[in-house]
Amino acid sequence: KLITSNIRFDNPDDGSNGWDSRKTILADTLLSYSPTIIGTQEGRRPQLKELENLLGNLQLADTHREWIERRMYPGQFFSPSSVALLRATDVWLSDTPEIAGSKSFNSAFPRLCNIIEYITLADQKKFLICVVHLDHQLAQTRAEQARVLAEQLSKFNSENLPFSVMGDFNEGPDDEVHSLLHKMLPGIRDPWIEKKLAEQTTYHKFKGSYPEGKRIDWILLSNQFDVKSIEIDKHKSGDTFPSDHFPVRCEIEL
Repeated sequence: KLITSNIRFDNPDDGSNGWDSRKTILADTLLSYSPTIIGTQEGRRPQLKELENLLGNLQLADTHREWIERRMYPGQFFSPSSVALLRATDVWLSDTPEIAGSKSFNSAFPRLCNIIEYITLADQKKFLICVVHLDHQLAQTRAEQARVLAEQLSKFNSENLPFSVMGDFNEGPDDEVHSLLHKMLPGIRDPWIEKKLAEQTTYHKFKGSYPEGKRIDWILLSNQFDVKSIEIDKHKSGDTFPSDHFPVRCEIEL
């Protein structure tokens, strides 16, 4: 079971929607699905470590990482009772992807993806998870960042293992990044489209609805996976949502 969730950074200006008001709601919402792996976006180190403490037995994959204090990172939380981590890397979506904190393509901030190779404990099957958060301003910037992601993921995946690319792409499935990833990563699919589900917004500004919004949070899968289900989790507690994005969750089988 996979989840992608933009957790919204710890912003003092969010008032009643601030991190301290919703962090337990977020953790409970994520845990209710009994996930194997959660991919998050927007957290800085203190926020991600605090979330790790709230997620019980799930572990944050960060031993490969040298944190930059001011940067927000994609995170992966995994269930050590289900999978083991074999390799992990952070790839900065720039002309110099190996340089931490590097920025190109007129990106508003340095952006990165986190790629991890796991192995299932039950049957020793390997697979990759890539979690990403693309630029929020320019379509051309997102396209260039997606090209770097696809190139670096292909290099990392020299064994042609099953893989998922998930995260906050900051544009809808009808825009350029979606088609670009399908071209550069042969066999990748969008299970939401595959199951012919109606398009919905995943970004909602803490309101629960946003008519101008799009499905900007995706879980894309290579063709080695069977998809049992995919859904947008719209849970809230009272008037409080876990984040300004709805989590997307997907059950798959290798």
